[in-house]
Parts: sequence; C-alpha cells; structure tokens
Amino acid sequence: MRDRRSVDELSLEELEELLRLRKRQARLERVHGKPEGREVLPPSPAARPPLPATLSLSPRASEVGQRYSAVIESAQRKQRRGIRWGWIGDRLLFLVELLAVVGLMLVTAQLLLTVHGLNEESRGQQAAPTATPTPAIGVFLLPGGHTPPDAQGSSAPAPIPAHLRNLVEAITPLPAPTPGPEHAQRIVLPSAGVDAPVVEGDDWESLKKGAGHHLGSANPGERGNCIISAHNDIYGEIFRNLSEVKVGDEILVYTPTQVYRYTVQQSRIIEPTDVSVMAQTSGPVLTLISCYPYGVDTHRIVVIAALEF
Repeated sequence: MRDRRSVDELSLEELEELLRLRKRQARLERVHGKPEGREVLPPSPAARPPLPATLSLSPRASEVGQRYSAVIESAQRKQRRGIRWGWIGDRLLFLVELLAVVGLMLVTAQLLLTVHGLNEESRGQQAAPTATPTPAIGVFLLPGGHTPPDAQGSSAPAPIPAHLRNLVEAITPLPAPTPGPEHAQRIVLPSAGVDAPVVEGDDWESLKKGAGHHLGSANPGERGNCIISAHNDIYGEIFRNLSEVKVGDEILVYTPTQVYRYTVQQSRIIEPTDVSVMAQTSGPVLTLISCYPYGVDTHRIVVIAALEF
C-alpha cells in the first residue's frame, strides 16, 4: 500500500533517508539505466527507521529534498571555507606578532644609539679645551703691590724700585681682551672664604673690581700658568685669608662654559721681585698672588695649584 502522507508529515530522519535513496537511484540509472520493473528498496528496519515500501513524491516534496541537499552542501562548503580562513588568520596573526617584535628591537637599538650619542656629546662638552702654550711673560715685579692702607683705608700703588724703573717703564702693556667663553669669570676658594669675580688684567684699576687675571697668562684649563691676583687689605680684601690655605685644598675657577678644579700643591712667601712664580709651566697650573702680611704688604704670598683631570 502506498504511503499517502505529505512531506510535512515526514520526520527529519525519513526525509534524509528518502533523499539518500533518491540519490542512489539516480546514480544507478546513470550507470545502468533505469531497471525494468524494479524499485530501490530502503535498508532493513533494523538498520534505520522503517519507511514505506513505496512512496510517491509530490513536486513539493522533490523541491524540499533539493533544498535540503543544497543546504547541506552549502553548510559543508562554509565549513571548509571557515577552516581555510582560520588558517589564514593564524598566519596573519603570527606575521603581526613577528613584525611587532622586530619593530621593538629596532626602537630599542635606536634608543641605545641615541643615548650613546648623547653621552659622547656630553663627554666632549666636559672635556678640557685644547692645551695651548702660554707666551713668555716679561715682568719684573709681582702684581698687586701697594702701600699699606692709612687710617682712612686709602692706599696707592707700591713704588717701583729704582733699579727696575727703566725696565718696567719699557714694557708695553697688553690691551685688555674682550671677555670670551675661555676667560676666567669667577674664583671660589672655600678654605679661605673666597668667592669673587675675576676680571681681565691685574693693574691698579682692574684690581679695584675684583681678582685680576694676568694678561698673557694661560686661561683656566689650558696648559701653562694661569695667574690671578687680588688685594688682601683693600678693595674688598679678597685674598685676606690666603695664608690659611693648606696643601690639598680645592680651588674652583669658573668660565662662562665650564668649571675647572685645581688642587693646592704649595704656598710660599716671597719677595715682590721674585717673578719666577709667573714663568711658563709645562702643565695646567693656577697661581694666586697677594700682598703679605696683612696691613704691612712688604712681601707676597703665592699659592700654586694643579688642575684636576
């Protein structure tokens, strides 16, 4: 007896079985041709749900079967496509991570190069200037000499000894240079309580303004003898306590661009005519000169220091 149920009344399992049978029958017909008087029977009831022996399909049932088959095939294609896109996505993610690591390495390398360049530039700026020889100094009296101050604190330049007068007068004074970045600007001597400006020149008028850098002597930090003088009992008494300086004390000389540190090597009391302390030196040396003793000013006190490297 033919099954008269409509497609809507069939279960999903029955529709799948029906679709399978239809495909099988179509394959057999393509290979052997349609057999006469034979029908393709469903499998035994033990293997699958029972189906009618024969089932006539309406056009709607056939259409539903075709749609169902198309849905199954589309789902399979999407599944295969999804797997492929997943593989591509994994590879793209790996590539992005690799590029990120390479970029981080490049940034780190660039940062290290930048830091190295800054360190080199800083070392170059802190390095001592190129040493230049100090020209010969033609002097016959140490600078800063003056008469002892009177009760009103007035004083005058010390008289030049008669046997040196012609020699001193024959010396042509050097013109005061325009202060530059290499010239001394300030001197600090903590052990003597000194913190004073430095001007170019150590003549009578220059020493009224502060400590004076002897024209023609080396600039701070240069190879040679850098000579700075100041009064001890007039015009600020800048070097009043120079006699208290000890070997090993530190002296700071400032220029517009750098600070030079000197260490005291010796201190001496000499005659005003002992100009040997103003001679050239092979290394960078700082020489401080002032009158001595305080209020008498018959001699000179000299402090000699060497540049710290």
